[in-house]
Amino acid sequence: MLLPKFDYYDPETVEEACGLLTELGGQTKLLAGGTDLIVNMKRRTVLPDHVVSLSKIESLTALDASNGTVRIGACVTAGEIAESEAVRQDFAALAAGAAGLGSPLIRNLATIGGNLVTARPAADTPAPLLVYNAHVVLKNGAGERTVSIGEFFAGPGETVIGEQEILTEIILEKPQGRTGAGHLKLGVRNALEISLVNVAAFLRLDQGVIAEARVAMGSVAPTPILSPGAGTVLKGEKPSESLFSRAAEAAASDSRPIDDFRASAAYKRAMVETLTRRALAAAYGNALKE
Repeated sequence: MLLPKFDYYDPETVEEACGLLTELGGQTKLLAGGTDLIVNMKRRTVLPDHVVSLSKIESLTALDASNGTVRIGACVTAGEIAESEAVRQDFAALAAGAAGLGSPLIRNLATIGGNLVTARPAADTPAPLLVYNAHVVLKNGAGERTVSIGEFFAGPGETVIGEQEILTEIILEKPQGRTGAGHLKLGVRNALEISLVNVAAFLRLDQGVIAEARVAMGSVAPTPILSPGAGTVLKGEKPSESLFSRAAEAAASDSRPIDDFRASAAYKRAMVETLTRRALAAAYGNALKE
């Protein structure tokens, strides 16, 4: 299937790319890995007049770990994130989410920025980013702003990115103290599968008590969401199987799945409970290794 006709641009700086977005107007699409855009253009569901490639902008392909912060350029691939020692050491749930994205070929092309801006409820990296309180940097010709990942998604396929803005990087603060996280994904198949449910969990322990806890879910609401109920159940308690079961029940109650061709809402809600319990157990086990 052939691509439709379009004008192609390959700027070398973010500033140049922002300038092109301003100059070219609304029928312009940004190209990073292309695993979504190129497919949709071939299907004729997206027909841009202009395509601006980000592949030559070196700052967008950088992954920097320094001063207690990891900054991930928007064009860093899922494969690079999954294999990064800095990410695997301090952000294991994100590494696991990236490792579960598609196939090795897709992971070597798909970018974290693309995984976020498409705003698919079933995407693999948002739930881990939610439990780590990540932020994204958005730039345009007038400047930049930083948005928390929890405020970034506006609905299925919708984000708060302005028409002339570019997502340039993701910022993660290294967790302090005795912490651990886990991420689990359920699909019909073991690979090359859109998730039926994915869950990430984060725990911070203080003298054997849970001082901080977050559980995030994907594919069970219009956007990736945190479970306030699970956090309330966990905080201030000593970890145990029964506690994790109660938190998992709370997470299932907070989920808002729908029936679709992949599974029923009831099944997805039941799987939220199962995956949350297992993700919390993994997070606790990882915290004990610190």
